Amino acid sequence: MKETLKIQAVELLKNLIETQSFSSEEEGTAVHIESWFQIQDIPFKRTKNNIWAVNKYFDASKPTLLLNSHHDTVKPNKAYTKDPFKAEVEDGKLYGLGSNDAGGCLVSLLSVFAYFFSRKDLQYNLVMVASAEEESSGPNGLNSMLKIIPNIDVAIVGEPTQMHLAVAEKGLVVFDVIVKGTPSHAAHPNDDNAIYNCIPVLEWFKNYKFEKGSETLGDVKLTVSQISGGLQHNAVPSDVNIVVDVRVNDSYTNKEIVEILKSEAPVHSIEARSLRLNSSSIPMDHALVKAGISIGRNTYGSPTLSDQAVLSCPSLKMGPGDSIRSHSADEFIHLYEIEEGIDIYIELLEKVL
Repeated sequence: MKETLKIQAVELLKNLIETQSFSSEEEGTAVHIESWFQIQDIPFKRTKNNIWAVNKYFDASKPTLLLNSHHDTVKPNKAYTKDPFKAEVEDGKLYGLGSNDAGGCLVSLLSVFAYFFSRKDLQYNLVMVASAEEESSGPNGLNSMLKIIPNIDVAIVGEPTQMHLAVAEKGLVVFDVIVKGTPSHAAHPNDDNAIYNCIPVLEWFKNYKFEKGSETLGDVKLTVSQISGGLQHNAVPSDVNIVVDVRVNDSYTNKEIVEILKSEAPVHSIEARSLRLNSSSIPMDHALVKAGISIGRNTYGSPTLSDQAVLSCPSLKMGPGDSIRSHSADEFIHLYEIEEGIDIYIELLEKVL
């Protein structure tokens, strides 16, 4: 059964690659995933572009384990030398947009769900969600499914981790900052130039350090990522807009980060766009983590964001592929990584389910 599932997984991934599925435009890939469920003879439901199913012998008295990965992609960057929408195999590598992030994870988890679907003796229920809008953190992704699917107790979120265990993940708060000044003609003296006023502000953000670190996630990472101001060469603007990206460790809540920066940042205005993308983790003594360690997987804290951020239960990020390839030109995944991923997922869950 496993070998057949591996073959079908690669074929599904090829179909996903060759179907455009930018965030909120996943209709085509949703149809391919529906077809895969039909081939497996597994009942499923579709909520917008999210496809989901539960194991055959679902028992409400048991705890529930979520298996999740996404089928949306970012847009291809201009450095591609290959057709991003052509599934091309060269030297054991499957090229194409979304192959690594997170198509390989998705088809592997779907295969694992099918492998355990008809088992009667499971200690956990299984819920599989192939979700939309992960890359854009949109309103119709996994976050929208949490009131629709059964209540979950723990989750495995499929993202490329080389099948190691990301036991914690940083959260994200994005801030919009305004630095003000006095507008004027560029030919006249102006000691309150908003652009020059940004210099000490940028230095403050560059040098600011949050006090509390984390054993698994390290320090909070604060980065000025955008700046804009002024419309023409001879007019000094009244204000400059700055965007600050803050990656939050598990020593702070997003709300605490907002309160700290609002009270300390030397700016006229600083506003958070959202507080919902929180840091996430799973206890090191959780059965899933212990099982992963017992089969030789390493543990680490992840600096990148995933759908873990919308979950309130313990969650583990784990999947085939390498995060370094995500959003890169000529994205690829090794075929052996998908096969190995399916094997390792099954070996892990056999110890828990």
